[in-house]
Amino acid sequence: MSDEVGAPRGAGVRQLLLTLGDELVEPLVVPRDAEVLDVVILDPDDEPGVQPGDLALLIGARGRAAVPLVRLAARHGAVAVAVKVDERDTAAEALQDVAREAGVALLGVRPGVRWEQLEALLRAVVSSARVAASAGEGQVLGDLFGLAQTIAELTGGIVSIEDPAYRVLAYSRSDDAVDELRRLSILGREGPESYLSMLRGWGVYQRLRSGEDVVHLDERADLGIRRRLAVGIHAGSQYLGTIWVQHAGREFSPGAEQALVGAARVAALHLIRQRNESSAEVRLRANLLRGLLDGRVDPATVGEQVGANLRRPSTVVIFAARGAERELRLTELTSLISVHAAAYRRAALVASSSGRVYVLLPELPESGARETVLALTGEIVTAARRRGQVQAAIGAVSLGPQQIAESRRVAERVLAAAVRHPEVEVATLEDMRSEVLYSELIDVMAEHPGIRDPRLNALAAHDGEHGSRFTESLRAYLDAFGDVAGAAAAMHIHPNTLRYRVRRAVELTGIDLADPRQRLVTTVQLQLSEDPPAGSRPD
Repeated sequence: MSDEVGAPRGAGVRQLLLTLGDELVEPLVVPRDAEVLDVVILDPDDEPGVQPGDLALLIGARGRAAVPLVRLAARHGAVAVAVKVDERDTAAEALQDVAREAGVALLGVRPGVRWEQLEALLRAVVSSARVAASAGEGQVLGDLFGLAQTIAELTGGIVSIEDPAYRVLAYSRSDDAVDELRRLSILGREGPESYLSMLRGWGVYQRLRSGEDVVHLDERADLGIRRRLAVGIHAGSQYLGTIWVQHAGREFSPGAEQALVGAARVAALHLIRQRNESSAEVRLRANLLRGLLDGRVDPATVGEQVGANLRRPSTVVIFAARGAERELRLTELTSLISVHAAAYRRAALVASSSGRVYVLLPELPESGARETVLALTGEIVTAARRRGQVQAAIGAVSLGPQQIAESRRVAERVLAAAVRHPEVEVATLEDMRSEVLYSELIDVMAEHPGIRDPRLNALAAHDGEHGSRFTESLRAYLDAFGDVAGAAAAMHIHPNTLRYRVRRAVELTGIDLADPRQRLVTTVQLQLSEDPPAGSRPD
C-alpha cells in the first residue's frame, strides 16, 4: 500500500539528534533538516546498498579513509552519513568540507558507541516517527496556550499556567480587565515576590502540592488582586506546576472546579511531553554551542540548527556565580539565563561548563550592538541577584562565524581580570583592557621561556639555595612603584630591610632599575611566579 501523498515516512535528522542526545552523536554538518527514510550500513569492502533518503553508517572507516565513502553515499542519494570521529582527529575538517560540498548531513559518532546499538536506536526512532505520523500523534494535545484558552472558556475566568518556579508558561487571551498580579506575572514572566511570599505564608502552595483539590483565594482589594481558583498539576507524586483562574467580573461557570481538575490532568501530559522534548533540545543546543566555541562543530551547522544568521554580528557572554554553593546554583542560574537569552533571540545558545554559563547572542544590530548586549547582560545579572552574586564578562563583537571563538577567548580574559574586582558585576574589555593586556604579556612570556631574563632565574635559584627573599622583595618594591614604606609594610618588614634586599638583588643580577624597559620586563617576569598564565588556569 502506498503512503498518503505528502505524509512523512520517516524521521527528520533533527529529530534523530534530539532523541539520541549528544552522548551518542553530535551534529558536525547539517545543511537542512532532511527526512531519513531508512538506516543502512556502508562497509568499505561491500557493494553500496544506499538508497535515496537513507542514513548511512560508515562502519570500518574513519578519518580521511571515510572521505570517499561520504561522497559515495551522497551520490547514491543518502541524506545523512554517520562516521566515528575522535576529537583529536585532524581529518574532521576534511570530512565536514566534503559533507557540505555534497549537501549531506554529517553526524559524528562517539568513539565508545557500538554500531549495532546505534543502528537499533536509529531504526527505532525512524519507525516510531512513521507510526506517529500515520496515527496523527501531536495533534491530540495541542499546545499549552491553546489549553489555557480552553480552560478559560470552561471556567469563565482568565487563565495562566505556571511551573513550580512560579514562571508563567502560558495564559489565555482576555478582553476583560486583569488585576495587578496577573499583569506583573505575565510581564515579568513570574509572579511578584511580595505576593508569592504571602501565598507561601498562607499555605497555598503547600495545599497545591499536596493533592488535586481546587484552592479558593479571596479577593484582596487592598492589593489590587481579584478572586482566584487554583489547582496543582501532578504526575504521580511529582508537582509540575499550577493552573490559576482569575475572576473576570462574572461568576465562574457552574462546573469550573470539575473542569479545573480535568484540565490539570491534561496539562500534566503537556508538561511531561514538553519536559522530555525540552531536555533533549537543551542538550542538543548546549552541545552545539560547546562544539562551536571549541571549533569542533561547523558554524554553518550551528546556524542551520538554531535558525540563526551567524554572518551577522554576535558575541559571547560568560556568567560566573560567586560565593559559597555556586555549583549548587549553576542549574538554577543556567535556567534563568536561558529564559532571558531566549526572550532576546530565539536562536540564542546557552551552555554550562566548569561552573560557568556561556551564552552566544546572535544577530545583534549592526549599530549599537555593544549597548544592546550591555543592557541585556545587566538585566540578567539584576534578576540573578535574588539567587546569589553573579559576575558577567562580555566578549568582543564578532562580525562573522569565524570570529566567535575569538569572542569567547576575549570574554574568558575579561572574566579572569574581573574576578579580582568583585564590585564589578558586568565587565567588558573596555573596563579591563589594562589588566587583560597585562595578562597577555604574562602569557607570552610563559609560553616563550627563551625571551625571559636568565638573571632573574638565577636570583630565584639563589633564594632557593640560601633561603633569602630577594626575588619576593624586588617584586614587592616594583609593584609599589618604588614606594619603600608601602612595600615594606605589605611584607611586614622594616623599610631598611627592604632597601637592603633590593640593593642586593640589583648587585646579584646587574639589572638597571633606572631603565624603564628593564623595569617593565622585570616586573612582568616576576609576576609569573605569582599569577599562573591563562593557559594553566582552570577553564
